[in-house]
Amino acid sequence: MATKKILAVDDSVSIRKSIGFILGQQGFEVVEAVDGADGLEKAKKERFGLVITDINMPNMDGIELIRELRKLPDYKFTAIIALTTENQQSKMMEGKAAGATGWIVKPFDADKLIAVVKKIIG
Repeated sequence: MATKKILAVDDSVSIRKSIGFILGQQGFEVVEAVDGADGLEKAKKERFGLVITDINMPNMDGIELIRELRKLPDYKFTAIIALTTENQQSKMMEGKAAGATGWIVKPFDADKLIAVVKKIIG
């Protein structure tokens, strides 16, 4: 059974707070990480039913985070959504190749985010 815990990885405080607020109102527990390295550490300590990650971040970007998560047994099949300002086809293909399940382009719509998350983990 998928856990209702979501890991939100973004170097923007406002984006993390938005995700936490929007999904928190829907009954999801959102844990925030400030970059890919922080996200990877948290993912190793706790099990999340979904990871939402920015692509362009310092220390470890989202593509690298996705690759690293996919190496972990707990995250082989976990849904990972890339949330980014990047809408270039090449970045999307790179994200998909790394193991991203889906892609949401910023600025995102709260209803769209909720719909995607509910579809993935109910």
